[in-house]
Amino acid sequence: MLALLIRAKGFEVRTTRWVMAAAVALLVVMVGSAARAEPDGRVFNIRVGQHPDKTRVVLDLSRDIDFFVFLLPDPYRIVVDLPELAFELPANARSRPVGRISGWRHGLFEQGTSRLVIDATEPMTVKAAFVLPPSGTQGHRLVLDLVDTDRPRFISASNQSVKKRVALRAPRLQEPPAASPPERTAGDRKVVVIDPGHGGVDPGALGPNQYEKAIVLATAKALKRELEKTGRYTVVMTRDRDIFVRLRERVAIARGSNADLFVSLHADTIDDRSLRGLSVYTLSETASDTEAELLATHANKSDIIAGMDFSNEPPEVTNILIDLAQRRTKNLSVRLAGYVVDEMERETKLLGRAHRFAGFAVLKAPDVPSILIELGFLSNKTDARTLSDPKHQARIAWGIARSIDRYFQGVQSAFR
Repeated sequence: MLALLIRAKGFEVRTTRWVMAAAVALLVVMVGSAARAEPDGRVFNIRVGQHPDKTRVVLDLSRDIDFFVFLLPDPYRIVVDLPELAFELPANARSRPVGRISGWRHGLFEQGTSRLVIDATEPMTVKAAFVLPPSGTQGHRLVLDLVDTDRPRFISASNQSVKKRVALRAPRLQEPPAASPPERTAGDRKVVVIDPGHGGVDPGALGPNQYEKAIVLATAKALKRELEKTGRYTVVMTRDRDIFVRLRERVAIARGSNADLFVSLHADTIDDRSLRGLSVYTLSETASDTEAELLATHANKSDIIAGMDFSNEPPEVTNILIDLAQRRTKNLSVRLAGYVVDEMERETKLLGRAHRFAGFAVLKAPDVPSILIELGFLSNKTDARTLSDPKHQARIAWGIARSIDRYFQGVQSAFR
């Protein structure tokens, strides 16, 4: 059996036998729980080449690094955890198919950890992984040699590599006690949680030389500024930089903040390149149409795309993420969606039947009225151009802020 070379914390380990381990406990994302660290080096390029006996992945680095490689199935992924690095890549380093590799994603996974996720169409395993020292005109290079394998060997290798990762990270799995939400009074500012979709290792939809994660973050920051200018709102961001945040953590941020509203921002791509326009989604376990179902399915896979699959949660977590227990919460979400559609007609083109219903995971907090706004389609040339325009982002932010104002003017008392 092929051996996986792992280099972490100054030592190397070779393993050839693998044991089943749970991936759910692998990593905990704590947004804002620690002071931010500066990037601990740079990645200048990602080069992927097909050779007769292997597929070689090379990262050009600014310095020597520690790293850890593990495998995850369904879909097949080779995941590389790195120190927090700045990716300064040329245009030709963008994801593309190479042999069994269907593409790759990279970015900040959590505080202090960057992540590279290599997607594969068929099982692959790691024949060798090592850092080369500078030589000639080349600097440090992280080299991964990937070879074809079969599913049983891949699953066995995945089990052992995940167990090893859990063991190395075990001291960091202890979460600090959750702080009690502040007492709320009638005179408090309303708390609005803005959720820029995707981030870090999960870029979201891909447009021409643009990522969904960057567009929605810029729009979210513009919305935050508009809301705070009024003096009526306390604004909480699920992320305020390019970092990966799990879907369930986004919901937890809203509930832990005692949020009065949760607004998630996204953009998308679709095969029909003529389709364009903004739309607003509220929760329904039955999607309003096939298109809505496809969008929700795509968004709900963010955790898997980023290299972890948290679909098998304990019952108490599943109940929070899946059950929308309060009819009043759902009705308030629909009310807000109506205001957004009304205001957005003045600012941008709307998708036909602009208010739609789908089972987005981030809309499933049982006690926080929530909407998800699809700002447009990066697959459409017009939408892609306008969504990247700061002036357009400011107009969208102003329209959403007006919608939120109207919502609270129409709600006589807090839902709690």
